Amino acid sequence: MLLRFCRASTHSKHRLKSNLMKRILVVVAWLACSFAYTFSQITLTIEITGIKNNTGNIMLQLLDENQKINSQQMLPANDKECTFIIKDLKPARYAIQYFHDENLSMEMEKNSLGKPLEGYGFSNNVKAPFSMPPFEKWIFELTEDKKLQLKITY
Repeated sequence: MLLRFCRASTHSKHRLKSNLMKRILVVVAWLACSFAYTFSQITLTIEITGIKNNTGNIMLQLLDENQKINSQQMLPANDKECTFIIKDLKPARYAIQYFHDENLSMEMEKNSLGKPLEGYGFSNNVKAPFSMPPFEKWIFELTEDKKLQLKITY
């Protein structure tokens, strides 16, 4: 009888440890998910000003540091400015390129020399009078909610 009691007691201790370990794992998993969720909730607001007219749309691409498109959006050019809001971003290095698609062709119009005929711009307000600026110049760090103010070039 004493032997059975010891076995039951040992078995109960093992079950208690097992239940405790399961609860700890659940809490740790929940904390890890919460931590990851918190860090992926960054909002980027992009305000583009200096748009010369309300014709057409502003086409915008958000690129990661490897020049892969992360987000692509289009908004009407209202009140000669445009505000894009991109939510649920992760902390990382990004870059933006955009243009004013006045004729709704979905492409940047250029003259015979390759100079843009429509307004355009890049993050960090990088200027590119004769060619595309080096990608490294448009990269910016995003670690928390951020508002960028960009001025379009014609």
